[in-house]
Amino acid sequence: MPLLLCAYIEMTTEKLQQLKKQLDGELHDDQTMRTLYATDASAYREMPIAVAIPKTTKDLQKLIAFARQERTSLIPRTAGTSLAGQVVGGGIVVDVSKYFNQILELNTEEKWVRVQPGVIRDELNMFLKPHGLFFGPETSTANRAMIGGMVGNNSCGSNSVVYRSTREHLLEVKAFLSDGSEAIFKAVTLDEFHQKCEGDTLESKIYRSVRSLLGNYDNQVEIRKEFPKKSVERRNTGYAIDVLLESAPFTAGEPDFNFCKLLAGSEGTLAFITEITLNVVELPPKEVGLLCVHFNSIDESLRANLIAVQYKPSASELIDHYILECTKDNREQMKNRFFVKGDPGAILVIEFARTNREEIVEIAAKVEADMRAAGLGYHFPLLFGEDSKKIWTLRKAGLGLLSNLPGDSKAVPVIEDTAVDVHDLPAYIRDFNEILKKYNLYSVHYAHAGSGEIHLRPILNLKTKEGNALFRTIAEEIAILVKKYNGSLSGEHGDGRLRGEFIKQMVGEKNYALLKLVKETWDPLHIFNPNKIVDTPPMNTMLRYEPGQKTPEFKTVFRYHKQDVLQHAEQCNGSGDCRKTHLSGGTMCPSFMASRNEKDTTRARANILREYLTHSDKINRFDHKEIYEVMDLCLSCKACKSECPSNVDMAKLKAEFLQQYYDSNGVPFRSKLIANFNRSAKIGALAPALYNFVMTNKMISGVVKKLAGFAADRSMPTMHSSTLQSWYKKHRRDRKQAATIRKVYLFCDEFTNFNDTTIGIKAILLLEQLGYDVVIPEHVESGRAWLSKGLVREGQKIANKNISLLKDIITAESPLIGIEPSAILTFRDEYPDLASDDLLEAARVLSQRVFLIDEFIASEIEKGIIRKEQFTTSPRKIKLHGHCQQKSISSVAPSVKLLSLPENYTVETIPSGCCGMAGSFGYEKEHYELSMKIGELVLFPAVRQQAEQVIIAAPGTSCRHQIKDGTGRKAQHPVEVLFEALA
Repeated sequence: MPLLLCAYIEMTTEKLQQLKKQLDGELHDDQTMRTLYATDASAYREMPIAVAIPKTTKDLQKLIAFARQERTSLIPRTAGTSLAGQVVGGGIVVDVSKYFNQILELNTEEKWVRVQPGVIRDELNMFLKPHGLFFGPETSTANRAMIGGMVGNNSCGSNSVVYRSTREHLLEVKAFLSDGSEAIFKAVTLDEFHQKCEGDTLESKIYRSVRSLLGNYDNQVEIRKEFPKKSVERRNTGYAIDVLLESAPFTAGEPDFNFCKLLAGSEGTLAFITEITLNVVELPPKEVGLLCVHFNSIDESLRANLIAVQYKPSASELIDHYILECTKDNREQMKNRFFVKGDPGAILVIEFARTNREEIVEIAAKVEADMRAAGLGYHFPLLFGEDSKKIWTLRKAGLGLLSNLPGDSKAVPVIEDTAVDVHDLPAYIRDFNEILKKYNLYSVHYAHAGSGEIHLRPILNLKTKEGNALFRTIAEEIAILVKKYNGSLSGEHGDGRLRGEFIKQMVGEKNYALLKLVKETWDPLHIFNPNKIVDTPPMNTMLRYEPGQKTPEFKTVFRYHKQDVLQHAEQCNGSGDCRKTHLSGGTMCPSFMASRNEKDTTRARANILREYLTHSDKINRFDHKEIYEVMDLCLSCKACKSECPSNVDMAKLKAEFLQQYYDSNGVPFRSKLIANFNRSAKIGALAPALYNFVMTNKMISGVVKKLAGFAADRSMPTMHSSTLQSWYKKHRRDRKQAATIRKVYLFCDEFTNFNDTTIGIKAILLLEQLGYDVVIPEHVESGRAWLSKGLVREGQKIANKNISLLKDIITAESPLIGIEPSAILTFRDEYPDLASDDLLEAARVLSQRVFLIDEFIASEIEKGIIRKEQFTTSPRKIKLHGHCQQKSISSVAPSVKLLSLPENYTVETIPSGCCGMAGSFGYEKEHYELSMKIGELVLFPAVRQQAEQVIIAAPGTSCRHQIKDGTGRKAQHPVEVLFEALA
């Protein structure tokens, strides 16, 4: 490394350390955190010099002062879901998502709300709903996208035909200017405007500059001539001087001047926003219907869209056949395809919100009649209620689903945000596809047909020189096409690094010079997010993937279908679905929900893997402590496998990583201890009373916990007086043979065998009393403990052993059922990815014949074989907490069905994510606090609120243990509840 560069790095590091001491918040300049913030949801990657997580406005002022003094930059960031590289840069990334997240004030009479930039859009609406109000603009990322980011990008969404964009709702902004001074921007009268122009402050200079710039007649003519035509409502091309122009004092009869119009869509390049005041509106009509029209082609759907918009829908959204194909293989989205008939080339989802359902039915009938008369569409399902929610979930998942393409070619965000007049849309898309055809490319089409914006993503391989060149060529050609239709190159996602280079082409040389003047006036030292919108470098530089990049070969234990381990990590496109909070529902990602740290997201784990597996110079590319540290708080809950639209299975990636890491660094004692649970439990079972004395005696167990690395405050599981296996053998000898409906095989997992024996006994007795012959076949442990600690090769041996033992006896008529979700679901989840080649087909067949006991009983209820008459009629109320892997690989629905079988049993599912225990995670001393914090998010408070007579049910052994430690309540397995309900 050159000496000058070394000296610069040393100087920068020293000054950053001084800055860190001055902040109330956090400053990170380590390689790991810089890596995690080097990307967003775009194709770009640039290492920042540091990451700041400010706690106070004083922190922000200190950061601004530091940036001015050191001639570096600040890149404002909230959720990091930007698609054009807005929050990627070489300065200090300033993440306000953790501490600037308060709703400050609500005025219900005047209908406005004041918030900090880190408030999540959907959570704002949860707060507003009891007041009959909501914030209209949305994004497909609304359950994690934050108001600051929505202002920066001027976001909108599927309902923009009604609520337009964030700009139209932005009333007032409090912000720090580039000299560190504070300013408030809001609507000002003509007199106030001219008063603002007086003085020596930077704020005054900004007002004087805009008066000069927009007051110039030639500039006015040029702006109106070159900017997108007004009928293109979705327009985020450059700074919105065209919108400012249509206000007093520059245009008579227009609204009062408000700099908020400019700040919306400015991408954090002009000021650092600390407070935002938004207009809010009354809640829309409760009755909503979706007319989901099926078409044979994209062109047909866009012509039909012109009919749809005549009936004033609240949304008209396109889903093309590529996305529909992706949903066929996505666990979460398969169930949302229920309305799809055949293989349509496109579906137009037309939303109508009215006061009653009859009105919607009437409008839908008229739309269908008009479309059929024009020869458009072949299937017109009209859906309401929960069904409509499923369809929007399907549509919103589109972005992540596009990352699922196997191999290195992906649907790339390059020209995905173009917007034209809705009447120009059919012709524009025809021209667009002709351009792609010229380069032998095809594109995904989806999103906002009703407002003239279709998200278009060509399939490119950016790891190749050809792909990199095409990335630029397509952008250039489409920019020319958009200009032909007087449209906007960005409709809602912003310019950022991706489109900034083409703004000059879109608005002309003279207007581009005006945009540069705006930046120079507001931020002369370019400390706020430079190289976005203006002075943007070539759009095919600083990409996440380098042209000519070779994918190294990896010898892994797990099987990665049609890809390798690195390509699986690369499926993460950064859309941030893993940044949901506990208020959003779902399970992914428990550690982030508790900590709110980017480092604890599934996205961060995928990023760190991608970084080191791509750029490491070690023989074993997994051998990096940085990966280990980021992976540490992954609970392996499996939620990402189903809830992540990109299907990134981080539990699988973590297990693989740990095995490879241990190959170079050895296996820690505690990991060996936990993985060997089955073997040590066998020893404990020889003298269960002695074992239990050791584990429950405070002094002795304290020593054991300390030696093992377990948390002092965590209770330890105890042994039953006998194992389930020994009880079963005696029971089979002693029981009287009775007529049975069918034979079922029970997998006696290691947890039920040694600890939860009573549950196993009740499960067997329940099934027998319902007429089933229950057989425990020869098998070995599940391997769950080995896999959870990353000892995958040992898990593979166990998988192959169980497949060999069971493949010839388990049939569709005599399935294998299991009690503990984490154990039995291993057959369905990991075994097909671990089985040796000669057992692969057997593993796949076996996986289809393995069921949770809840699933089995629910299916027998469906068939009418198990009936409510066999159970009590006494009323009971049950609160159910579902197991993480059950939610991901199976469903909680069978448990609900099982528990609802007795006639007067009512079941409510606790809207909890992970309980926080996650196998051994909650036992480990360094994880105990986080484990309990996760439990406190939803589960513990929900359990504590229940009366004593309410049954708490939880299928998972870890969940039941966590509930006991966190609340003092004993939770039961659903089969225990059903057994006790037998008539």
